[in-house]
Amino acid sequence: MGAIVDSVVENSIAQELEIQKGDEILSVDGQKMTDMIDYNFYMKSELVTIKLKRKNGGIEEIEIEKDFDEDLGIVFESAIFDKIKPCLNHCIFCFVDQQPKGLRDTLYIKDDDYRLSYLQGTYITLTNLTEKDKERIKRMHLGPFYVSVHTTNPELRVKMLRNPNAGKALENLKWLRKNKIPFHAQIVLCPGINDGKELERTLNDLAQLKNTVLSTAIVPVGITQFRQEKLKRVDSKCAKETIKIASKFKRVCCSDEFFLLADEPIPPAKYYGNFCQLDDGVGALRLTYDDFKKLKLPKSVSKPYKMIFACSYAAKNMLEKVSEKLSKIKNLTVEAHPVKSNYWGEDITVAGLITTDDLIATVKDVKCDTVIIPTVMLRPYSEDFLDGKNLDYVREKSGKNFFVQKNIYSLKEVIKFIETI
Repeated sequence: MGAIVDSVVENSIAQELEIQKGDEILSVDGQKMTDMIDYNFYMKSELVTIKLKRKNGGIEEIEIEKDFDEDLGIVFESAIFDKIKPCLNHCIFCFVDQQPKGLRDTLYIKDDDYRLSYLQGTYITLTNLTEKDKERIKRMHLGPFYVSVHTTNPELRVKMLRNPNAGKALENLKWLRKNKIPFHAQIVLCPGINDGKELERTLNDLAQLKNTVLSTAIVPVGITQFRQEKLKRVDSKCAKETIKIASKFKRVCCSDEFFLLADEPIPPAKYYGNFCQLDDGVGALRLTYDDFKKLKLPKSVSKPYKMIFACSYAAKNMLEKVSEKLSKIKNLTVEAHPVKSNYWGEDITVAGLITTDDLIATVKDVKCDTVIIPTVMLRPYSEDFLDGKNLDYVREKSGKNFFVQKNIYSLKEVIKFIETI
């Protein structure tokens, strides 16, 4: 690995220095770096010297004068420059373990790295946290972290994660509180295992940690047709019970899927507080729809035009309401077309897992001028889907034009696109 440059920001110091993709930062002020935490720390200076290895093998030392907090404008291939700390668990609900062969290589990587949790908001279990890790976290006062708690019952957590170290969860969480390290908690709810009374126990234990727990998100277990573990799906009864239990506690939110499964309305914005766990599907529908209601819509478009939202089943109801309002624009017709997941199975309802063939099957026979898809269907900074095929393939096979919505929590880009019609 290493601090390999992926790209540089336009008009940045890095661009002025002609730093290019493939170059490697070997050190800053003589200090080697293991991750972006080190890099950000050492760059806090008005005068730095970087040792740079060009992609052609040449070594340079460059002295740079800059503002104290000014960034060089380098985007690295990875936030981790040494080896990523792997996940040592074998969770009964692990999504990675139930994936078939043939998907992108990165989808099979199981990380459990506190650095990625701090830098990028990925969830960690704390089962591989060493004393050296704790010393660094305490010394640099890193945080907040995103912790997959699931249960605070030691025996049950060992069973769920299939790791003898998993039983130390509450002990580690108390260590975070003692050292004033805040965290967001996640609970993957598995009916008949960590729901009901076990869920209440977990939420009560987390409540004892007070404001160290910034938020708690409860999400339903994801079950695909490839899963070999026998797990129950979250049904309407379980969803209703979970929502009721969660309502007894502060800063605890159920993901949008629970309300859809319970056939209950999505809560108002105040339920979600600061929308701390949007990437876990907690409040995404509310945030997007409330943002849409604030947007000013054009009165008409210049010609008859039809566009469709190719969306997840989770977003179906919300986008049907949006489509109804957009269709009141003169000459414009808008529809929501949820993509059925034949690949994973009908229980998978999120946009990030939609495959090319399922998308093509949904849109190819629909007459429209443009298909709108959210960027979460694609690998970051690319047009690649999780099955390894790309948007050009979908265009060719479907015969459709596509508009990729980059901000999945706002429809402002879509409105601007409509204004160009």
